[in-house]
Amino acid sequence: MTKSRIAYPTDLNDNEYARIAPLFTKTSKRGAPRQIPIQEIMDGILYVLKTGCTWRDLPHDFPKWKTVYHYFRKYRIQSIWKQMNQRAHELVRKAVGKEPQASAMLLDCQSVKSAEGGEKIGFDAGKKVHGRKRILLTDTLGFVVLVKVTSANVQDVHAGKQILQDLIQHPELRERLKVIFTDGGFRGELVEWAKTELNVDLEIVTKTSGQKGFQVQPKRWVIERTNAWVTRHRRLARDYERLTESSESFIYLALIRLALRRLSLISNCQTVSKGL
Repeated sequence: MTKSRIAYPTDLNDNEYARIAPLFTKTSKRGAPRQIPIQEIMDGILYVLKTGCTWRDLPHDFPKWKTVYHYFRKYRIQSIWKQMNQRAHELVRKAVGKEPQASAMLLDCQSVKSAEGGEKIGFDAGKKVHGRKRILLTDTLGFVVLVKVTSANVQDVHAGKQILQDLIQHPELRERLKVIFTDGGFRGELVEWAKTELNVDLEIVTKTSGQKGFQVQPKRWVIERTNAWVTRHRRLARDYERLTESSESFIYLALIRLALRRLSLISNCQTVSKGL
């Protein structure tokens, strides 16, 4: 698609958009044809995500902010963002020579301050944070499999159980799953529960004996890097959403954008190598 404006760094190029375009195919014949390309809508949403601006502050060369927000909300309700993340995730895994579904995953929580009111706001006494808790389940490449956002006062072990219960509802995501690596905050009854309900080993990665100061922990550094990827998006530096579902959608979008960039990089490297 030829854009009628100067491209922003957050825009999808045509090849990137082509990888997710099938999810936007209009199946119903009801209603008028679309007047605004979905690619322009996606560019507007990604601009909000990366820059952290409000919907009303979208630059005027994007579609009207009400239109962009309407599609963000519509696809959130239809779980399109979750489906798109799964599609992009599988494409990245195939591109690097891995099976589409992971056999090992990582689980972690991150408490973030809330800048708005809304549902599920609490205080994490351990980290002294008033806001929400993000629970991420990733593969060993660091790409998100599932996201859950709760009140910050929910204990890690209970938050972890919530996302694992969501995993039960997605058998296609755990066809090969054997082990989930996590930290000491999830020890206890959750280990036995995961073995019973998911037939998965919940392996606690602990500090090495005699460790002093900060050291990178084996395997768990991958999901810590994912947390950093997420918070590099200004919309996600804090929690600005009134609904936890909107917070989850923006996290999926952050990883979708990263996955599409990774696919473009892999494709370009393969093209260069063939030309040598």
